[in-house]
Amino acid sequence: MTEGLRGAIGVFGGTFDPIHVAHLAIAEAARDAFGLRRVLFIPAAEPPHKPGRQITAVEHRLAMVEVAIAGNVGFKVSRVEVDRPGPSYTVDTLEALRAVDSNDRLALILSAESFAELPTWHDPERILELAHVIVAPRDGYLAIDTVAVGRDTPLGGARIAHLDGPRIRLSASEIRERAAAGRSIRYLVPDAVAAYISDHALYQDPRRTDRS
Repeated sequence: MTEGLRGAIGVFGGTFDPIHVAHLAIAEAARDAFGLRRVLFIPAAEPPHKPGRQITAVEHRLAMVEVAIAGNVGFKVSRVEVDRPGPSYTVDTLEALRAVDSNDRLALILSAESFAELPTWHDPERILELAHVIVAPRDGYLAIDTVAVGRDTPLGGARIAHLDGPRIRLSASEIRERAAAGRSIRYLVPDAVAAYISDHALYQDPRRTDRS
């Protein structure tokens, strides 16, 4: 599996609200471990799995990704979901990337949590036809034994590789909460992302702002 991924394009989608050091560490670990040619960071315009939740404007999230990955030639940001109307379905993104270059092999990078939910996604069988899957560890989710995955399930026969780390316990919601409370987010996000959040007053609690 490792050799089969060498030279593939890593596809790392997410809300990135905001992007943080765990995202970057996982992407770099996957690039290094599997010899990926590069990793595409793809901010979701309309995450279909987060209905009703207030999400920061996509242009802000895109800008934070851009400043976060600046300087790493193995990372690139893609607007494929930003420029496409409607829900940001992964299957549509993979189809669009394949249409650009049908010879590119794609490797979808997912957390163990997201991988466990993959059978509920839009057209999971087609997702697994279009891409290999790299599963990154996450606390509370066991590694999935690919041998035990039945072929009568949407995951049956999937081309799955497991990333052995890093295990960084960090969530974007925690960072938003800290920023809203006026607490430091230094070392949780790249300095450039922290500066962007401050400069654009993202995640501020209006009640706290009114008292200042």
